[in-house]
Amino acid sequence: MAIRDELIEELLKEYKNPQDLVGKDGIIKELTSRLIEKAMEGELTHQLGYSKHSPQGKNTGNSRNGTSSKTLKGELGEIPIKVPRDRNGEFDPQIIKKHQTRFDGFDEKILSLYSRGMTTRDIQAHLKELYGVDVSPDLISTVTDSVIQEVTEWQSRPLAAVYPILYLDATIVKVRTEGRVINKSAYLAVGITLDGTKDVLGIWLEQTEGAKFWLKVMTELKNRGVQDIFIACVDGLKGFPDAIEATFPQAEVQLCVVHMVRNSLRFIPWKERKQVAADLKTIYHATTEEQAQKNLSAFAARWDAKYPTIAKSWQANWSRLIPFFAYPQEIRKIIYTTNAIESLNNTLKKTIKNRASFPTDEAALKLLYLSLKNIMKKWTMPVRDWATALNQFAVLYEDRLPVH
Repeated sequence: MAIRDELIEELLKEYKNPQDLVGKDGIIKELTSRLIEKAMEGELTHQLGYSKHSPQGKNTGNSRNGTSSKTLKGELGEIPIKVPRDRNGEFDPQIIKKHQTRFDGFDEKILSLYSRGMTTRDIQAHLKELYGVDVSPDLISTVTDSVIQEVTEWQSRPLAAVYPILYLDATIVKVRTEGRVINKSAYLAVGITLDGTKDVLGIWLEQTEGAKFWLKVMTELKNRGVQDIFIACVDGLKGFPDAIEATFPQAEVQLCVVHMVRNSLRFIPWKERKQVAADLKTIYHATTEEQAQKNLSAFAARWDAKYPTIAKSWQANWSRLIPFFAYPQEIRKIIYTTNAIESLNNTLKKTIKNRASFPTDEAALKLLYLSLKNIMKKWTMPVRDWATALNQFAVLYEDRLPVH
């Protein structure tokens, strides 16, 4: 609908500076208030079936009954409006519903600030500075609590039948439980779809991991529609192999090589760290498993006298470190590290760093989920060299790869 120039000129006839237009008592704010009021009056007229002061309203059983005052919070600040009423209390306006006090996407702004790790106090100060609106901690809590239902639905949504690669990793969050703060792990499962894009399949908060925990996670994924996983890339192994073999017996577990390297270098003096790292690289960059084994033996011969635990650790985990040697280079680069999920966890850590602790598991899940939503919006492209990797999977898993 085109607005006539004459109307605009009438509104602006006393315009002198920007504050007259967009200020605290500016034209836009007043116009918004009046338009909302007129729209609600129109809604009431439609519901009653007659216009204001019309004789048709006599003996209809219901009539207008003045107005009530309400203040809306929005980008324009606080907007006072008068809400028309009917005598029977049946009028339920649609443009501004009963009990609604926020307007023009104000809830979304609160959620956006919250999802970026801002505390309640930060959000209050930001909204006050930007819009001149005072919001209470209870209002912020009410708005963010509305996300819980969305989290529940997201966590139980149907999943794809096949994920060629599944990454599993965790980040630590502090949660208050029974009067004390404890560390809990927020475990994330990130699947690579057949299109090569990443998808977070779920978040699980646990204090400890083990076979029972992983079995619960794997069973949940299966119940949500996952039928097959080719390769599961993980940092730790506590109970995971048994759990995935029980639910996805054909899946192969690949221990993250990068984590192994980091753990190996943890206690190495700085002056020797570069050389030890270079010698470890000869192991996982070897062309074949046999060559990798020879390079591990050479590493042990060189460093066991000073650092005997490193080669011993690699040998103890060898069967879980070497699966990637069975694959072509295009797939190796994707599976021997959980970097795809580590970068995600690093972003989550930045989001929660302002929180000393969370009052409940629910509060932690709420923030993690909102942060994940922001991150996943950017996941539009497949992982690098995915087309080549998928062709290799088509050969290696011919009977398990669905035909598009």
